[in-house]
Amino acid sequence: MKFKDKVVLITGATSGIGKACAMAFGEEGAKVAITGRSQANLDNTLVLLQKKGIDCLGILAEASSEEDNKMMAEKVSSHFGKIDILINNAGISMRALFEELDTKVFHEVMNINFWGTVYATKYCLPEILKSKGSVIGVSSINGFRGTPARTAYTASKFAMNGFMESLRTEVMKRGVHVLVACPGFTASNIRNKALTADGSSQGESPRNETAMMTAEEVAAHILKATLKKKRDIVLTREGKLAVFLNKWIPGIMDGIVYNHMAKEADSPFK
Repeated sequence: MKFKDKVVLITGATSGIGKACAMAFGEEGAKVAITGRSQANLDNTLVLLQKKGIDCLGILAEASSEEDNKMMAEKVSSHFGKIDILINNAGISMRALFEELDTKVFHEVMNINFWGTVYATKYCLPEILKSKGSVIGVSSINGFRGTPARTAYTASKFAMNGFMESLRTEVMKRGVHVLVACPGFTASNIRNKALTADGSSQGESPRNETAMMTAEEVAAHILKATLKKKRDIVLTREGKLAVFLNKWIPGIMDGIVYNHMAKEADSPFK
């Protein structure tokens, strides 16, 4: 029980990596608070956690709302008495060429992925400073390397990485651990819910999900990295290679990334 009696708050935890993290940390003894935008999905996830004997709390909240994030932090600290670990997981993707993208979609992606992280961290940080706990950002390989047709998503993850790096330096002498976790392609519903040029949901993933790292594997890596207080983790062989090559041969990587994305089903380049 590596996290016995620790209070872990996970945003956007009714599916995918967030849900897997709730299970993983809860099975290691943590008390888990989760947020989501759907009461039905929250209730379903809470039932699964409770069946595992995990002490849990569900909060209906919108990641992009500053007021909801403030309410979330207050409810968790009131219910459990503290917050030890915040996992900023809530996120949304998009897929459309920038020239065709409605700017409202860009705003929505930034509001959820970036501002959601800022708001949650802002209101949870006082408790985390008290507990000398952890702030975790679930970012992406896109936080290191941009990909075409994902300008807003890439921008949000670059912004998240910069925010977390700056925050880490601010609190490094105060006992707080800051981790940036960058999964590669992960089998989850994020691509199904990705926004298209006009803001509608994509509905179907353009990639073969069966060949990807599972959400449970990502959660296991995040749990281990939290225990070891790692600075950052980059997951999957493809992800690590992309980050490495982009650092040393960025010009060549432009062509490699273009060609790779052009092979996607229903690629915007076709």
